[in-house]
Amino acid sequence: MARTTLALTSFVSGEFGNKLTGRTDFDKYTSAAKTLENFLVHPQGAATRRVGTQFIASVKTAAAKTRLIPFEFSTTQTYILEFGNNYIRFFKDKGQILSGGSAYEISTPYLTAELFDIKFAQSADVMYLVHPNHETMKLSRTGHTSWSLAEVDFTNGPYLATNSTTTTLTPASASVGTGVNVTASAVTGINGGSGFLTTDVGRLINFNSGIAKITSRTNTTVVVVTILTAFANTDAKDDWKLGAFSDTTGHPSCVSFYEQRLVFAGTSSEPQTVFFSKAGDYENMTSGTNADDAMVYTIAANQVNVIRYLKAQRTLVIGTTAAEYTVSADGTDASITPTNITIKRQSSYGSANVDAVTAGNAILFLQKAKRKIRELAYNFDSDSYVAPDLCILNDTVTDSGIVQMEWQQEPDNILWCVREDGQLAALTYQRSENVVSWHRHILGGAFGSGNAVVESIASISGDLNEDELWCIVKRTVNGATVRYVECFSDFDFDETTATDFKFLDSHLSYSGSATTSLSGLSHLEGQSVSILADGSVHANKTVSSGAITLDRSVTKACVGLSYDSVLQTMRIEGGAAEGTSQGKIKRISKVVLRLFETVGVKVGPSLTKLETIPFRTTSSNLSAPVDTLIEGDKEIEFDDDYNSDGHIFIKQDQPLPASILAIYPTLVTNDG
Repeated sequence: MARTTLALTSFVSGEFGNKLTGRTDFDKYTSAAKTLENFLVHPQGAATRRVGTQFIASVKTAAAKTRLIPFEFSTTQTYILEFGNNYIRFFKDKGQILSGGSAYEISTPYLTAELFDIKFAQSADVMYLVHPNHETMKLSRTGHTSWSLAEVDFTNGPYLATNSTTTTLTPASASVGTGVNVTASAVTGINGGSGFLTTDVGRLINFNSGIAKITSRTNTTVVVVTILTAFANTDAKDDWKLGAFSDTTGHPSCVSFYEQRLVFAGTSSEPQTVFFSKAGDYENMTSGTNADDAMVYTIAANQVNVIRYLKAQRTLVIGTTAAEYTVSADGTDASITPTNITIKRQSSYGSANVDAVTAGNAILFLQKAKRKIRELAYNFDSDSYVAPDLCILNDTVTDSGIVQMEWQQEPDNILWCVREDGQLAALTYQRSENVVSWHRHILGGAFGSGNAVVESIASISGDLNEDELWCIVKRTVNGATVRYVECFSDFDFDETTATDFKFLDSHLSYSGSATTSLSGLSHLEGQSVSILADGSVHANKTVSSGAITLDRSVTKACVGLSYDSVLQTMRIEGGAAEGTSQGKIKRISKVVLRLFETVGVKVGPSLTKLETIPFRTTSSNLSAPVDTLIEGDKEIEFDDDYNSDGHIFIKQDQPLPASILAIYPTLVTNDG
């Protein structure tokens, strides 16, 4: 029998899918894991237990799905917005903004079913919001409790193509003013022959050198307008144009800033048309041939390619249901103008209706089946864009489908994906170091008979070291469905103060005079909660009347819902004298774990056969906080039987930290 000690020194390949469990020849095999649940992977290779979430507030209506959207005015003025049915609420500095003792909110036109189709683009303290069912909206902030949401009043356009029929329009008056009738000679050419519709109210009309806005509809051939720019006269004209944005034709579904222009795309009637504002004048859609004029461009394709996202990179990237395109100035680095704009197809994968994210020099987008995330980036070697599959190492991590994606740049470049089943699929992504590492996260608590369900996520800039990651979580608490806004605690790799550990979900913290009673926990009524009391693990308690009574007095505590962090290695490969060790009987006799600031982890050959690594001696005061965290090697006798797999499980189920730097198993392999 061959005896050897192996070195598993990195987890940068993340959680592997089942299709790769036989690829021991693959160079990423030794840096992968079979299971990475509630463990983050750092680009340097270590796997660290994720931190817990802090309870911030209940959503306004617990029965309705709700969405979070980030709003960043500056590095210090960052907000999280709770979008619900016809309202927005606001959060800042890990707290809810109040006005007069109640949650501050404003009204919106967006219904619950429309929330996750909203797309947005922000410039300073103004955010533009688009949805195909509603006018383009502008959200403005002038103070913490001073926000406004208003329809964008576009200047002169954009318009559909000029009428090509014999139908004429005649205004009752040519002067600027309200309540003016405009009469059509026929319905031909108007809304596909249907004539004027009630959904045309708010729509622009351009003809005879003038501009008017429809305020009401009398019948199919007569509308009442407000004349914004005077007509030359009251003559009947057939060279009229109707506004491209309306309840009839649909409103933009995508928006982005690019080269000092505000860009819209994807109305219902023109799903593959892109509308560029004038340069430096975001709400002016006056088209022409001057370099700064607005532009309208329709993608030429063999099939209808509904535009799903717009993202600005070295070019403007357009994702559609069938392909990916880039916008440039005839392929040069010059700024685009009405006379040099070119749109070229780069790949043909197609996108789902989930907004893509910008990650460094790449665009990460969700393919149309909602199960593959692709990385669209420019490749200098091929002088083109390429879009490799980022799920090739784990094609099951997104199997349930993805409903939302969010990029957290600091501290570790992680793409967070909300799955249909409420789990978080997270990707540590650092292309320069070839780090593409998947890990999954299941939040503490339960919804019905299953896990807690994450429904939305958002990230905003925090301090210089970390971005804040927020989420909305659905659970069953005290027999009722609840939805909470929560924020992950700081992802601090080297937190050493035991009384500050935050490894519980939906938690609240206490700091004050010594007490045995902790209140303010009504959001966890009837739940069994875990407790870190003055840095040491306390017995679980059940919340009653919003409070718990401790077995001993504390001055600092963290109370919340527990969760397990599990790391399972791939089948051990190595140690055989004759070729591979796969399929051969082997036994792991001991394991050395190289740890960093860790306490309380368990190790074993299965989740039902785990040994706790001792971090205290028999003389230690178990009610005292942990005063020394392990930073170095810890040897464990491994109680394993002979088998052909050789898995190693590491589990942390206490509200304490765990960082695994490397695993060194010693094993005997039978080559007979």
